[in-house]
Amino acid sequence: MLPPELPPLPPLTRAESELVDRYLEAVDLLGRVNPARGHDTYAALRAAQALAAKAAGLRDALAVMHERGESELHAPTLERAMRVLDGERRTGRVTMPSGPVS
Repeated sequence: MLPPELPPLPPLTRAESELVDRYLEAVDLLGRVNPARGHDTYAALRAAQALAAKAAGLRDALAVMHERGESELHAPTLERAMRVLDGERRTGRVTMPSGPVS
């Protein structure tokens, strides 16, 4: 049995695709660094080291958009793309876990 088919990505410019990809890559690394969810200092250290390069990629994607005259972020379209790319789960690792405060 095949897994359910994902909805198609909305149409994006190449720069918007880069923005979404670089953003989610940075979020993935932030999730690995999150001290409220982490288990291993070495893994967190490696993620933090990689984060600088991913942040530069994110900056570059936004710079390309700006240079091309793309002055607005089309949030609803970008949100749909991020949802298709599992953005809710990926960004959820950056937040605090729910539960009682000890």
